[in-house]
Amino acid sequence: MAFHHAVVWIDHREAHIIHFNAEDSTVEIVKTHSKQAHLHHHSGTLGSGKAPTDHTFLHEVVQNMADAAEILVVGPGSAKLELIKHVHTHDPAISDNILGVETVDHPSDPQVLAYAKKYFLKVDNLRGDRF
Repeated sequence: MAFHHAVVWIDHREAHIIHFNAEDSTVEIVKTHSKQAHLHHHSGTLGSGKAPTDHTFLHEVVQNMADAAEILVVGPGSAKLELIKHVHTHDPAISDNILGVETVDHPSDPQVLAYAKKYFLKVDNLRGDRF
């Protein structure tokens, strides 16, 4: 079954890629292979307090979302922006398919799907498309 839309919920540990249409959906979960703990910067310490970007993880996420015509990227922190930057640098053809980036906390997969359906309904209505 072909899916036109995808939503990617991502943080630094995992990504949930949900492909969907009006009737059905599939969920794929990609986990980072990095053993680096999430760091926080403390005043008076050296370094940025940021873990290095796991490009292998981001590439795997991109591969799982690449076949969607319209993509929404959501998540709680900076990982979604790192994904966007990675796509623009390494997979520019896919960057045109990313229609939005939104900040959301830690919802369940059904909540992410409902959010994405509502988001794409607005986009499709503006474009005159049917989903």
